[in-house]
Amino acid sequence: MDSKKALKIIELLDNFIKNPETELEYSSNFELLVAVILSAQCTDKRVNQVTRVLFKKYNTPRQFASLSQAELEELIHPCGFYHNKAKNLIACAKMLCEKFNEQVPSDFNSLVSLPGVGRKTANVMLIVAFNTPAIPVDTHIFRVSNRLGLTNAKTEEECERQLTNLFKSKKDLWGKLHHLILLFGRYNCKAINPQCANCILKDYCKHYNKKG
Repeated sequence: MDSKKALKIIELLDNFIKNPETELEYSSNFELLVAVILSAQCTDKRVNQVTRVLFKKYNTPRQFASLSQAELEELIHPCGFYHNKAKNLIACAKMLCEKFNEQVPSDFNSLVSLPGVGRKTANVMLIVAFNTPAIPVDTHIFRVSNRLGLTNAKTEEECERQLTNLFKSKKDLWGKLHHLILLFGRYNCKAINPQCANCILKDYCKHYNKKG
């Protein structure tokens, strides 16, 4: 897809979606990091229900580092994959205490060195916590970008590369672009039964026009 058409899609999404920002609730960079790790294979709505209770009890790296895995598992159980998430969160908190003075680092390489932090999580932290250009790719962005024809990718990492190349002259838009496409995928261009008939992007959508 050419960049002019791609920018038109983003313009239409920007007019359609109000307040394109993360739906995770947090009050510090560490709380955001915990929430993003918990959000893997889990809805933001469920994560927020869990963290509203969790963060009232524990909300610093030192507090998390002192928890037993069993204690944390009980608190985060509704988020799924709670064994691995609890293990990673405690190890991550310990590393933050030992290597980063209890502060969440602001560079990509340091972020991905933390247990439980992969490429997507690191990129989310960059755009939300540190206002650094990045395009995190989750299942919604992967699906929607391929459907629209913004990308033709087989993996999420390949999708990220194609998106950053497509919008390379608009780095200042990367954070907003991430949230616009994500929210559009979450509420409109769903995996099952996407709302194609009334879609504001159907004239531009590769999937819709191929289907039609």
